[in-house]
Amino acid sequence: MPRRWKKPFFSSAPFRFPETESVVLPDPSAFFSKRLLSSPLPTNSFFQNFVLNDGDQPEYIHPYLVKSSGAAVGLSFPSRVAEPRWIYQSFVPDISISSFSAPPPTVSDGGDKNHDDHRRRRRHLITSFDDLSVTMDLPGGLRCFLVRGSPYVTMATVGCHKIATGISIATSQDVLYFTSDSQHTKHTLQLTNGRTYLCYSSSPLHVAHTSLSTLVTTADYAGVLRFAYLPDPKYESILDRYCGCYPISGEADLTRPFSVKYKWKTRGTGELLLLGHPLHLRLLVEEDGNASASAVLRNFKYESIDGDLVGVVGRSWVLKADPIPITWYSILGLTEESYGEVISALYRDVDALKPIATTSTYGFGKEAARAARLALIAEEVRFPNLVPAVQLFLENSITPWLEGTFFGNAFLHDASWGGLITKQGAIDGAVDSGFSIYNAHHYHLGYFLYAIAVLSKIDSVWGKAYKGQAYALAKDIVNLDRGPRAHYARLRCFDLWKLHSWEGGLAEFVDGRNQQGTSEAVNAYYAAALLGMAHGDSQLIATASTLAALEIQAAQTWWHVREGQRMYEENFTKENRLVGVLWANKRDSALWFAPPESKDIRLGIHVLPLLPITEVLFRDLGFVREMVDWAAPAMERDDAEESWKGFVHAMEAVYDNQAAARKIRTLSDFDAGNSLSNLLWWLHSRAGSGGEKVMPPPPQGELALGCCRRRLTCCTRRKEEAPPHSGGALACCRKMWACCSRKLLHD
Repeated sequence: MPRRWKKPFFSSAPFRFPETESVVLPDPSAFFSKRLLSSPLPTNSFFQNFVLNDGDQPEYIHPYLVKSSGAAVGLSFPSRVAEPRWIYQSFVPDISISSFSAPPPTVSDGGDKNHDDHRRRRRHLITSFDDLSVTMDLPGGLRCFLVRGSPYVTMATVGCHKIATGISIATSQDVLYFTSDSQHTKHTLQLTNGRTYLCYSSSPLHVAHTSLSTLVTTADYAGVLRFAYLPDPKYESILDRYCGCYPISGEADLTRPFSVKYKWKTRGTGELLLLGHPLHLRLLVEEDGNASASAVLRNFKYESIDGDLVGVVGRSWVLKADPIPITWYSILGLTEESYGEVISALYRDVDALKPIATTSTYGFGKEAARAARLALIAEEVRFPNLVPAVQLFLENSITPWLEGTFFGNAFLHDASWGGLITKQGAIDGAVDSGFSIYNAHHYHLGYFLYAIAVLSKIDSVWGKAYKGQAYALAKDIVNLDRGPRAHYARLRCFDLWKLHSWEGGLAEFVDGRNQQGTSEAVNAYYAAALLGMAHGDSQLIATASTLAALEIQAAQTWWHVREGQRMYEENFTKENRLVGVLWANKRDSALWFAPPESKDIRLGIHVLPLLPITEVLFRDLGFVREMVDWAAPAMERDDAEESWKGFVHAMEAVYDNQAAARKIRTLSDFDAGNSLSNLLWWLHSRAGSGGEKVMPPPPQGELALGCCRRRLTCCTRRKEEAPPHSGGALACCRKMWACCSRKLLHD
């Protein structure tokens, strides 16, 4: 049985960077209850818009867009608009609910937001949140349990249902008819636009029309209300059957490698009905011979921008991701015949190393990681003579950041939200690409962690000396702790329901959170796993490897657009092989810094940095061909840059090694995180011309092939001192995945 890790990694006396107060971060007390303010708070969550500015921008709580404004909450089952360059859904409210004691809502904006006499009192308050839900109290006495994937939106009068209040239900369209059953506990609203909503009440709810689009209670109500959109009349009996059990919170457990267990806390009676997205359904498995969920209702579906949401019955689910290898070196290895060309390039690239000029966390980390790649490539081609020069460069570059002596910038700790910011960003939120408003921490810190992991590997004395600082960086993005004793938000960027990361930080977006570069997200967790390998930290390896595996499968599900797939509308699928920026409510073919026509750049942003883990991310040879064929014409633009062409050629090397080799050898300019050495390493570690070799399937349960290289006792055929190459220390693992007994992860 896989060991369940009970203690968090780096749990004893963790290092913290010096604390500071930011002048640019918003005050979290405006929306979070006082009880929550003593703990780190989420900065890239699915409900982030609810706690920024006026808190009145919508969020996608699948399958509904939900908007809180004033004393009302508006619900919308969104329709999509699809064009070749984008797909989006916008908030067009269907119904809006408020307490009768508060002014009736204005449906056009999701509720009343203009009563400013008592502004603090007149807006919602977040009273609890967790991995899978958020609970929000509205002025006037309603509590909303917003649980992701629930076909019902559940509300209750506060005070354990003892406080009665009036309820107002406003609709965007005139109500064509409203009916209640004989007990007045089930109610049906049909609007003139054809949409039907069901309302279930735990006690009799008596309502009357005050206008064609407004219903109000004729007597104060105390109890639970559940609203559900009815997309198909045949679903009504299913919604009736499961309306009695409602979730109030949900947690995700990551204590087993490559596994996520969801568990919801419920009230009421009966079984729990929720909806799962396509990746959920792909990963949903049986545990110990018992179904992790009692039933999957394949014919109960809600459409969504993320694919069909399908009914799943059960208070707990178990999801199991495909295990991935975490290695310092290429998985398939290089032939000795290729060493000469790679070493020649290494000489030039190492000789060209010079002090990193930028003070930006993103740019600095990227250049440091580029240098770290040179050291590992030198080891892999059995030319260690170049490693000391890279080691010295990395020590001189990274140490000042960890000691707080770097000129012009520094890592600092923000206690208000709980996480890392920078010296520059504490007074200007726009610098460091928004790092200090918590934007894209996984991108920035992923590069730092990669460079630190490599340096810790080749210089264990340095690694031990700065382990505390290194783990503080890792903790900022892979922390599993929560509560007042934690110093960092739980999994700052990673969304445990969508199973991928978000960027955006504490900035309000009408389309919700977003993420552009999937490969940089994968790099963040891959690098954290390497840091764990450098220090023999089994739990950090397990946690980070699991996140990397999930990020990869999410990228393949939602960012990789395959010909003939049905995830997105046909016109969008025909024009795109990669999503540029994926938003909660939008799919955009443009990047933040490049138009849709720059397909070569779009490919590059989903490939960089080029690493051993890239082999796993792009293991589908057929899709790689489609992607290169789609992007290649864009390289004929007059403004096409060689630095981006390198990534297109790298992908071509997966299936046509010789053609890619000719193109790579002509390049003279490279991305700041890339080099000729790295491209040649990739070229020569590919399967070969024509793709006659295929990367073997992922190990069934192995945590990482790196266990063999790390001289841990898990490899039954370890060769401790042999340098890693096609016939060396990892040969056993390359030839048969069963080589690793996984003693690290098994009892």
